[in-house]
Amino acid sequence: MNFANFLKDKLLQISLLLFGIITIEIFLMACSVGTFIKIYTVAIILGLYLISILVEYYKKKNFYKNIVNLLNELEEKYLITELIKNPNFLEGELLKDILEQVDKSMHENVNKYKYLMEDYKEYIELWIHEIKTPIATSKMIIENNKNEITKSIDYELNKVENYTEQALFYARSNTVEKDYYVRKSSLNEIVNEGIKKNKNELIQNKISINTHDLEKTVNTDSKWILFILNQIIQNSIKYKSTELEIYAKQGKENVVLLIKDNGIGIKEGEISRVFEKGFTGTNGRISNKKSTGIGLYLCKKLCDKLGIAIQLNSVENEGTEVEIIFPNSSYIDMT
Repeated sequence: MNFANFLKDKLLQISLLLFGIITIEIFLMACSVGTFIKIYTVAIILGLYLISILVEYYKKKNFYKNIVNLLNELEEKYLITELIKNPNFLEGELLKDILEQVDKSMHENVNKYKYLMEDYKEYIELWIHEIKTPIATSKMIIENNKNEITKSIDYELNKVENYTEQALFYARSNTVEKDYYVRKSSLNEIVNEGIKKNKNELIQNKISINTHDLEKTVNTDSKWILFILNQIIQNSIKYKSTELEIYAKQGKENVVLLIKDNGIGIKEGEISRVFEKGFTGTNGRISNKKSTGIGLYLCKKLCDKLGIAIQLNSVENEGTEVEIIFPNSSYIDMT
């Protein structure tokens, strides 16, 4: 707010004031009043009005400047109503009251949709847990009736199981902190479990596995890391790898788990986008195994929530390397 704009807003008042002063001067001239009284009358009216207008200007300027500064500093702009000081002029009080009512209405609306989303999330989780039963039963039937057809069905069931698990972790990805337990976890055990989980597909696609230097422990939730590792292994299978190497490196401030494959790789210009939601890239579009662009997005999101880092490097037609970086958490000491 600048003074010129403030005066423009007061243009009607100023015009009426000038009209009133001219009217008073005409009346004083008709009454043959002395020059001193005429000048003093005009001066006192203009002086008092100027003082009142300056006081009003600085009141409003300070109030609105404070609001603008708070907005610029706040990341959550909706909290502004809690930080605005009580104004000492009517327009400011009305504005604060309006903002508080709008804020209250917004919170009520957000809570309504939050409840609906929670209800939907609970349904999805319940459905996923229910669908696991017929999948497990189908696998048992296949195990007791092995032939080429049931092997193909089992292969497709594994994909259904993986997509179901992905849906479950996606539903929980915004509330990871409510569903994870950080403890000392063995990378060797996590990797072995990940390989075991994908054993049939790895064998069917004739992918050789080389694991080494995994005798290390990290502070994390093994269940969530296993899911992340599973997504990476699934990508290696999907994109025509024949060799998969998984190993760990001990750094000064972290432990790095590396997963390397010799698949078709990723175009250089697309590497920076692989963690974007829904991004499938050239490989995802031309592959006969359709890509959803959700797997790596979820990996990045979960890593961020768990306080670990994930990086991806790739050379087209040579392969891809994924690094999961676990910081050495000095404040966590568990046995």
